Amino acid sequence: MQFDVEEIRKDFPILDRKVNGKNLVYLDNAATSQKPKEVIDSIRDYYMNHNANVHRGVHLLSVEATDAYENARIQIADLINCPNPNAIIWTRNATESLNLVASSWALDNLKKGSNIIITNAEHHSNLVTWQQVSEKTGCDLRYLNISDGFDLSDFENLIDEKTKLVAVTHMSNVLGYVVPIEEIVPLARKYGARVLVDGAQSVPHMPVDVLDLDIDFLVFSAHKMLGPTGIGVLYAKLDLLEDMNPYMFGGDMILEVTYEDAKWNRLPYKFEAGTPNISGAISTGVAANYLTKIGMQNVWKHENSITKYALERFRELNNFNVIGDNGSQRRGGVISFTHNKIHPHDIG
Repeated sequence: MQFDVEEIRKDFPILDRKVNGKNLVYLDNAATSQKPKEVIDSIRDYYMNHNANVHRGVHLLSVEATDAYENARIQIADLINCPNPNAIIWTRNATESLNLVASSWALDNLKKGSNIIITNAEHHSNLVTWQQVSEKTGCDLRYLNISDGFDLSDFENLIDEKTKLVAVTHMSNVLGYVVPIEEIVPLARKYGARVLVDGAQSVPHMPVDVLDLDIDFLVFSAHKMLGPTGIGVLYAKLDLLEDMNPYMFGGDMILEVTYEDAKWNRLPYKFEAGTPNISGAISTGVAANYLTKIGMQNVWKHENSITKYALERFRELNNFNVIGDNGSQRRGGVISFTHNKIHPHDIG
């Protein structure tokens, strides 16, 4: 697919809507993205033509639904260059993905005397989750200040041999700052720490390659990458997933069960208890394929261009104050600003 902005806009039905007599201008993609027609159509198609449960039937509809569901997992794996789709776990959202890692990995690997490092620019999901782990395990929670950008020496001063996890945003949902994961991982490896990346803002807007980054965990939500609400993704290295205990219990995550005990299913199903969001997964795969066809490098290049333009125009305006880096280096398309005389709610 050629990167033609005007042609791409035609794929989004909601952009035909008029608001106060004018074409809709949507600037809230950091909260949730609009959906292309093919994503919307895929949800309708599932319920009209293929509605059945997955992994539980041998009849035609169940086979079709299962094939589409698992193909979506492959499409997500392709988007982030994950070589094995079994490392892709469907969740409700990035928040649940974080809680899964906290419950199934962190509580078993952190204790009093160990520590977790996060930044001071995390989404609440990547803050409160680790606060709770700290409270339950007695581990220390350390904060890396990136308000003025990432400083490797600051990170070097925080990390030590007792650091078990570095959990950081890839792109701040407030500042738009892109954290240099490629600088964090080598130092984390030196001390034997695992690295979790919150990709809720980065995966929809820039190339993210889990092999190249060599990260242990990646979490993101579908609704911010042109997909539906109510479904998210956890990527984790297979050896970690094999060792982790299930997050929830129920149907499909068991291999066999007796009155005395149960054996867990193989990956990825060990972490997907109960009937999943089938239409959500299928349409998320369609969204991933849409982004892949456009090309994430093209998306990133275009967003850099319009972000640079927006920041230049902000500098020409009186009374507007951009929060964070006022250049376009190492930042995505999130721009936060204040006005000296107008309340943010009135501007919004």
